[in-house]
Amino acid sequence: MCGIVAYTGSREAGGVLLEGLRRLEYRGYDSAGVALVHESQMRVYKEVGRVAELVRHDLETRAGTAGVAHTRWATHGGVTRPNAHPHLDGKGRIAVVHNGIVDNAGVLKSRLESEGVAFASETDTEVLPHLIRKYYEGDPVDAVRQALSQVHGTYGIAVSFADHPDTIVAARNGSPLVVGLGEGENFLASDPHAVVKYTQRVIYLEDRELAVITPHGVETIRLDGELTAHEEQQLEGLYGDEGKGGFPHYMLKEIFEQPESIARCLSGRVQDTGTARLGGFELTPRDLTRISRVTILGCGTSLHAARVGAMAVESLARIPASAEVASEYHHRNPLIDPDGLYLAVSQSGETFDTLAAVREVQVKGGQVMGVVNVVGSTIARTCGAGVYLHSGPEIAVASTKAFTSQVAALYVFTLMLARTRNLTAEQAQELAGALIGVSEKVDTAISMLAEDLGAGAIGRAAALLTKARYALFMGRGPSWPVALEGALKLKEIAYVPCEAYAAGEMKHGPIAMMEQDTPVVVVVPNDGHRSRTLSNLQEVAARGARIIAVHTEGDLEVEALADVSLPVPPVHPVISPLVTVVPLQLLAYQAALALGRDIDRPRNLAKSVTVA
Repeated sequence: MCGIVAYTGSREAGGVLLEGLRRLEYRGYDSAGVALVHESQMRVYKEVGRVAELVRHDLETRAGTAGVAHTRWATHGGVTRPNAHPHLDGKGRIAVVHNGIVDNAGVLKSRLESEGVAFASETDTEVLPHLIRKYYEGDPVDAVRQALSQVHGTYGIAVSFADHPDTIVAARNGSPLVVGLGEGENFLASDPHAVVKYTQRVIYLEDRELAVITPHGVETIRLDGELTAHEEQQLEGLYGDEGKGGFPHYMLKEIFEQPESIARCLSGRVQDTGTARLGGFELTPRDLTRISRVTILGCGTSLHAARVGAMAVESLARIPASAEVASEYHHRNPLIDPDGLYLAVSQSGETFDTLAAVREVQVKGGQVMGVVNVVGSTIARTCGAGVYLHSGPEIAVASTKAFTSQVAALYVFTLMLARTRNLTAEQAQELAGALIGVSEKVDTAISMLAEDLGAGAIGRAAALLTKARYALFMGRGPSWPVALEGALKLKEIAYVPCEAYAAGEMKHGPIAMMEQDTPVVVVVPNDGHRSRTLSNLQEVAARGARIIAVHTEGDLEVEALADVSLPVPPVHPVISPLVTVVPLQLLAYQAALALGRDIDRPRNLAKSVTVA
């Protein structure tokens, strides 16, 4: 959500920090700020709005070779300049940027105010510089350690001291931080994207760990004082490919990248012989036969991918499988099956609720593995085993290519599991062949619908949605989570009121919303659920609804019922979500474009949700 960047070295820090903030803009934020140390003076520049607002301060030319910077997504206090980070102590000589939430901020603030401290903001973060000042007697590390011993909650912080201009002190607990390693300079960020321009050598801080960063080196210690050691890691080369590539928005670029990202996810993992392997899972066929059930954890788009995966596992491997809302799972004291397998699905690998669910499973003796996109992310490291999606950077807040890569990875797992239990060699070969060829099908689906977006079928469908007070999405079987994902995309970036239901549930409530010209988006590929979905489609059509149908190319019966037809190429019924989701992504994009929305950075949303 919020973003942190810090630098110490020989360059002009203002330019480095500003570039880092620009690279974190995709995460979602509402204000930004920078603190620079020069000649033992702390200088702070803060603005409401985009990072571009900081340009007026000419930060690239400001003297100072160390500093901290931040993009804020408001949690405590409104979107104002005083509430923007960095925050200072009462003497204006300690600057703090913070991701996370200080749960006991109210108690700490009351205590500090009783000691004469005056607060300048409404934020929970401001207690941190004042606490650090309280314990500061010339040793930055000791002051930070003592201050954090009083703090309950989640945090990733970077602290700069005017008295120690070359030193950055960082600490994390539940909010990610990565240290970038250079020659005569070092970096800190909440996301590797912010440092990849300068270095690909990094270390990742662990919870309850502190880093002392100077131009000459990095030292890490536990908050209890014990020294720690880290193995240096290399950032994936794909981190560098972040431009729009001629597309007007990152989201559209990422929709078009899906054939390549799916192929990359499947490469080397599926063989035309019908075998599949996810090396990171480290599961032998014997291990697979011992799994009693599969539980897949996720939030938002990742939850929808999890639902597709759970249906595939249950259908093909014939063992119980479910998708769980991670944000609820870790709060409800769940029963953990020691013989089950738990999969944590997250694009960023930093989703707070999913990470909390992982830890709940681990505490209760369950085996949990990650399905994530970001190498070295917290979920990947906490699970210790899992699979990387290799989708490359996804910059738009609304996820597209990560969804299809997650689904593809879960299909590979399903094939692994099902081949040991229920699938014949011929059935496995058929599914493997479909997976190997699906990236071409997705490419065809994009080509069929994306040309002339505004004036074509997507444009006509978007016009129905942008005028609506309410829209309904529906589908059956694996098309139900696709409908959920389509509705989520429309809400996320176009702000059109809508909901998604399993089509069989339509008669149990949503049909009351039907009136003349209500748009209904129906996902109805040529699979075993088609005839029943057609019945639901006819029921809403009889009430004057305007039908937008995503269907298999050549299905004349659906075309005849639809006001707008969005065809996709035929694929194996099990893997239809990989192609049927494409029209819904394009539909949300075109609706948002028509309404003049900020497509890549929708209001109130963040790319990586790292607070509860």
